[in-house]
Amino acid sequence: MLRSFFIYLSKIGWMQRLITGWKFAWRAASRFIAGNTIQEAIGVVRELNNRGFNVTLDHLGESTTTPEEAVNATNQVLELLDQIDQAAIRANVSVKLTQIGLALDESMCESNLEKILARARTYNNFIRIDMEDSPYTEKTIRLYRRMRSKGYDNTGVVIQSYLFRSEADVRALLEENTHIRLVKGAYKEPPALAFPKKADVDANFDLLAGMMIEHGDHAKSTDSGASGRFPPIPAIATHDAARIAYVKEELNKLGLPNTAVEFQMLYGIRRDLQEDCVRSGYPVRIYVPYGTHWYAYFMRRLAERPANVWFFISNYFRR
Repeated sequence: MLRSFFIYLSKIGWMQRLITGWKFAWRAASRFIAGNTIQEAIGVVRELNNRGFNVTLDHLGESTTTPEEAVNATNQVLELLDQIDQAAIRANVSVKLTQIGLALDESMCESNLEKILARARTYNNFIRIDMEDSPYTEKTIRLYRRMRSKGYDNTGVVIQSYLFRSEADVRALLEENTHIRLVKGAYKEPPALAFPKKADVDANFDLLAGMMIEHGDHAKSTDSGASGRFPPIPAIATHDAARIAYVKEELNKLGLPNTAVEFQMLYGIRRDLQEDCVRSGYPVRIYVPYGTHWYAYFMRRLAERPANVWFFISNYFRR
């Protein structure tokens, strides 16, 4: 109930205008967001790199409504890639396809995505194509495959374990040696498309994680110890201690090294788990969002965990 409520709020324009005008709201949101500018985000990345973490940077923004907005969002990602290279930090980039025009015109989005991948390739960097809600699932996978057919190997996609279709998607994508980031999913989906119960989402997450880990020698293909920009094929994105324990157990069963997977977690959430995994010798990548369009992202973080809601409320009373 609470999760559905905050996901609903994430899409309400008047609520966004109200909450983003509250200073205490930014104080709470800044736990999960690295700042408004690239330079602020790079400062956070340096600090995380020094503590042993790799990073994915995410310039916040939702679906664009005009071609000009899509071009501007594309240019911002290109500038981010330039700045990452100049700063020599261990970071790659995540891109939402609706941010670069997918909801407007698929061919325009394809052109913008190719520009981003081409720029990233000049810097030997990696682009994670993010997954959004179900109306875009098939289009996202289709555009990913189109980029691979053009020779762009510096990219991968996100798969959400709460969707019924994800097992078939993972099987097919692994055959293509796809770099997969496995998440549970953070959108409100209809019951015809997604598991309604948490236990079923968790079980499917473990199933898909196991498939990714068992993929074979490809699981070992990572340069995390070098540039820290290319993840291994299995990227396990969760803050759930039980899911992390399952992945560690699977690695042990198969006799794979800790570096065969990369745990990925969000900036500001379960820092205890992040530190514990790094101390235990597992690669950990922190997703670091930044930018002025932080409202929808923040609402989804409140939807995920009741503890985040109480954190928000405590900041209200501190104002």
